[in-house]
Amino acid sequence: MVDKSEKFNWLVRVGYFSRAILYTVLGLIALTNAGKISEGTSGIFKAVEDFPGGTAILWLMVIGLLAYALFRFASPAFDIENSGSDKKGWAKRIGHAGSGIGHLALAYSAYQFATSAIRESGGGAQGAAAGVLSVEFGGIVLGLLGIAFFVTTIFQIKKGLSGEFMHRISGSAPSFTHWLGAAGYCARGVVYAVVGWSLFKAGFMSAGAEQVKTLGDAVASLAGEGIIFTLTAVGLVLFGIFSLVLARYRIIPDMGDKGRVPSFRG
Repeated sequence: MVDKSEKFNWLVRVGYFSRAILYTVLGLIALTNAGKISEGTSGIFKAVEDFPGGTAILWLMVIGLLAYALFRFASPAFDIENSGSDKKGWAKRIGHAGSGIGHLALAYSAYQFATSAIRESGGGAQGAAAGVLSVEFGGIVLGLLGIAFFVTTIFQIKKGLSGEFMHRISGSAPSFTHWLGAAGYCARGVVYAVVGWSLFKAGFMSAGAEQVKTLGDAVASLAGEGIIFTLTAVGLVLFGIFSLVLARYRIIPDMGDKGRVPSFRG
């Protein structure tokens, strides 16, 4: 019988597989189809929808991205990554929460495409941001979310440059995993910075909900930046391949009280 911890483990691996699809498609669209990348995140899911069995893939991504988001929320809630409770530890845990929110939003977007609800309702991230801004202290919420993305940006780039992410990967992973992750994390850091800035402006600078950028929107906004755009797009493809490696070789911490600390590599 499969226990709850093992079920959670497999769900998280499906999450990494979904992330692999998401970032690989995003990077390839950015490199090959300027028209679709201008559609932002919608362009990613439209491309997936056009694949053979696209709707089934979208539902897989809904489940996987939701599982991955819950995995990230487990870090600030239970410290399953053993980040600690000092300032540095809480900064990492807040960064994980920011990642969780971002992937929860992506799961919802995939759900809208899987059910065709996006064609009926529209709105997307800008509509959600407008809803948040319409309530009391909504601007503060968006602004703080932007700060969470800034924190995540710092740790993404730090991970890429230091290679510390390898401690959470099995020693049997392919030798090229390190450089895949290094390029991918740095590219994702650039994208997260753009998303964070858009949220910060909308929340604290009264820039309006229409300024809020999703993952795809953030990449599209870099399209006029020449080599920065190209390197970021290539890095996102590499991050997608890296995520595929993680789906097999990532060490998933046990959610139980006695096994929350992963067995890190030496």
